[in-house]
Amino acid sequence: MSSVRQERANSEIIDALSYIIREKVNDPRIKGEIITLTYVKTSPDFRYCKVGVSVLGNRSSFVVSVLKKCEGFIKRELINMIKLPYAPKLDFTVDLGEQNSERINEILKNLDIPAEETSSEDEDI
Repeated sequence: MSSVRQERANSEIIDALSYIIREKVNDPRIKGEIITLTYVKTSPDFRYCKVGVSVLGNRSSFVVSVLKKCEGFIKRELINMIKLPYAPKLDFTVDLGEQNSERINEILKNLDIPAEETSSEDEDI
C-alpha cells in the first residue's frame, strides 16, 4: 500500500520525466515518437522507480531500450528538477494495456453474434 508521500512523489516524477523525455532527450532514434508515460511506481524507500511507457505504433520495445540507455542522463535531470531522498534506479517497461484493450475491442467488433429474437411468450410478460 502506498503512502500519500509516495503518491505525491509518483505524480511529481511522472511530470518531470515527461518533460525530460519530451524536451531534453535529444536522441534522434526517438525524436518524433509519441511517447506516453502511463504510470510511475516508486518503492517505499524511493530507491527504485518503475515507469510504464506506451508508444503510438509498434515501436514500444525499441523506445524503451533507448530510454534505458539514456537512464543516467534522465536520472541526473530528474534529481535537478525535484528533491528526492535518493536518485532512484529507473526501470522503463513497456505498458501493453492500451494495445491489449485495442486488440480486445477489435475481437469484440468482429464477433458474429445474432440479434436476440423476441418470442410471443416474452411479449405477454
